[in-house]
Amino acid sequence: MYSDKLDKILPNVQKPARYIGGEINSVHKNKNEINVRFAFCFPEIYEIGMSHLGMKILYSLKNNIENYWCERVFMPLPDMAAEMQKSNIFLYGLESLEPIRDFDFIGFTLQYELTYTNVLAMLDMAGLPLLTKERTNLYPIIIGGGPCACNPEPLADFFDLFVIGEGEEVNIELLQIYEKCKAEGKSKIEFLEKAAQIEGIYVPALYNITYKNDSTIKNITPEKVIKKRIVKDINTAPAPEKFIVPFCEIVHDRVISEILRGCIRGCRFCQAGFIYRPYRERRKEKIMENIKSLCENTGYDEVSLSSLSTGDYREIEELLTDLTKYTDGKNINLSLPSMRIDSFNNEILRKVKSVRKSGLTFAPEAGTQRLRDVINKNITEEDILKGCKIAFEGGYTSVKLYFMLGLPGETDEDIKGIKVLIEKIIDLFYSTLERNKSKPISISVTLSTFVPKPFTPFEFEPQLSRDEIIRRRKYLLSILKNKKVKISWSDYNSSILEAALARGDRRLGQVILKAWRSGCRLDGWEEHFQFQEWEKAFLDCGLDMAFYANRKREYDEIPPWAMIDTLVSREFLIAENKRAHEGKTTPSCRESCAGCGIGGACDV
Repeated sequence: MYSDKLDKILPNVQKPARYIGGEINSVHKNKNEINVRFAFCFPEIYEIGMSHLGMKILYSLKNNIENYWCERVFMPLPDMAAEMQKSNIFLYGLESLEPIRDFDFIGFTLQYELTYTNVLAMLDMAGLPLLTKERTNLYPIIIGGGPCACNPEPLADFFDLFVIGEGEEVNIELLQIYEKCKAEGKSKIEFLEKAAQIEGIYVPALYNITYKNDSTIKNITPEKVIKKRIVKDINTAPAPEKFIVPFCEIVHDRVISEILRGCIRGCRFCQAGFIYRPYRERRKEKIMENIKSLCENTGYDEVSLSSLSTGDYREIEELLTDLTKYTDGKNINLSLPSMRIDSFNNEILRKVKSVRKSGLTFAPEAGTQRLRDVINKNITEEDILKGCKIAFEGGYTSVKLYFMLGLPGETDEDIKGIKVLIEKIIDLFYSTLERNKSKPISISVTLSTFVPKPFTPFEFEPQLSRDEIIRRRKYLLSILKNKKVKISWSDYNSSILEAALARGDRRLGQVILKAWRSGCRLDGWEEHFQFQEWEKAFLDCGLDMAFYANRKREYDEIPPWAMIDTLVSREFLIAENKRAHEGKTTPSCRESCAGCGIGGACDV
C-alpha cells in the first residue's frame, strides 16, 4: 500500500480528496480472498469520472460478486503526477491504494476522443508498456468500452480487447472466462482467443487491415463482424442501491437514476441516439425503488433522471407525480436533464419546481425549420416558443440554448435564423407577463462545431474547414449584438481533432503515441491542450488530419469500424443521409418504424 507515501505528498497537491479513497460506500475487500481484481479507469479527473452513471453501475455489478474486486482509478492532474513520479508511486486503485499493474484487468471507459492520450499517460504511470504486443503476460489485460469503442481502431495498438455495447452481462462473462484461464495457467493469447468467442468482444490483434493507394481501406480480414451487446430487458439489469459519496464536490453531485435507454428520435448528427438503440424503458416501480434506495444510502438532496430524452418516457407525468410526493416530503431537489422542448409542458413544469430552481436548457440545434428538417430534429419554431413561454410563465428568467455551426447543408440564412429565433424568444419573455417588463432575461447561447461521428447518417459528411467555421461565427456575432445574450463556442482545434479521432483508422495509433510522447494529455482541457503538437504528430507520421475530418466519404467506402455492428444497418444510415440532402424528415420510432435494423428489440 502507498498510504505512508501518500501522507507525505498529498499536502503538496490541490484537492487531495481526489486521491485518498475511503469514501462512504466505497468497497473494500480482503485481497487474499479475491480471484479477479479489476481496475476501472476513467481517463479524466476525479470530479468528472465520479459523476458518470455507467461507472457506478459496473463498479457495483462487479463488487457484488464475492471473489471479484473492482477499484476506481482516475487521471491525476499534473501536480499529483509529478509528486507520484518523484516518490516512485505507480498509478493505484483508490480502494486498496495498491498499484494497478498487479491487477488482472485494467479497463478504460472511453467517453470522449480527447481523452485518448490520458489512456496512454495512465498506462505509463502504472508502469506498463503501452503497446499490447509488448505486454506478453496473461495479466493485466487492458480492455476498453463506452461510446468511443464503437470505432476502436485508433486505439487498437494499445488495447487487448474492447467491449462493444452494453457491459452488464458481457463484463461478467469475460471475467468468468479469465478466472478459469488463470486457474488453468493459460497464456494471454489463449485467453484472448476464448474471449473473442463472446458476443460483443472485439480483439484487434486477430484482425488485419490493408489500405489502397488513396489511403482508404482496401480490406479487413477476417470478415467476422462483432455485434454489440444489449441488455434486452433493462428491468432485469442490476441498478446500484448505493453510490460512493465523495469527500469533495463533483460535477454531478446527486442521485442519478436511469429511466430508459436508447432514443426514438433519430437526430441525424447524434451518435448516442443510434448506438444506444434499441429503445427500452424501466418500469416506474423499479425507478422509484432505485431512487429511494439511493437517497437513503447516500444522503443526497438532489435527484436527476437519466436518459437521452426524458420526456419520451411513456409515464413521465405519472412518474413525476409519484416522485415529487417523495422528494417534496424530504425537501429533495428534482432535475430533468435531456428534456426536449416539444415534450415540455405545464404539468411537467409544475412538478419539477424545485427547492433550488435553476435555468432551463433547450437545444434547437439550428435556426431555421429547413435546417432542423435536414438534421431530423423534428421540432418546430412553434414548439420552441411554446416551451419557452411555459418556462417564462412558470417564473424562469434564464434559458440556455444550444446550436451547432457547420451542419450539413447550412447556409448564412440558417445562421441568421439563430439571431431571429433568439430575438423572438426575448420578445416572448417580455410579452408573456406584464411583470416580466421589470425583470431582465438571461439567454446563454452555446455554439458547437458539427463533428461527424460513426454510426450516424452524417458519418459520410465533411467537417467544415477552420476558416469557414470562423467566418460563420463572425457573421453571427456581427448580427447578434443583444446585451441580454451571452455567446460561447467550442474551440475549432478541439473539434477537428475530435472528428479525426472519431472517424480514424488503426494508423492513428502512431499519431496518438507520438502526441503523448510530445507531452499531450488532458486534451479536453483548454489550459492543457497542445494542438500544435498534434499537428506535428500527424505530419511526422505522414498522415493528414483533414483526410479524416474534412473529407466527404462515399457510400461504398469501407469505414475503419466495418467490423463493428451496432445493430442499426448501414443501408438505413445511407438512406437517412439521402433524405437529409432532400430535406425530408423521418418520424420518431413511436410514430412509425423506419426500419433501422433493430427490429423487434425496441420497446416503443
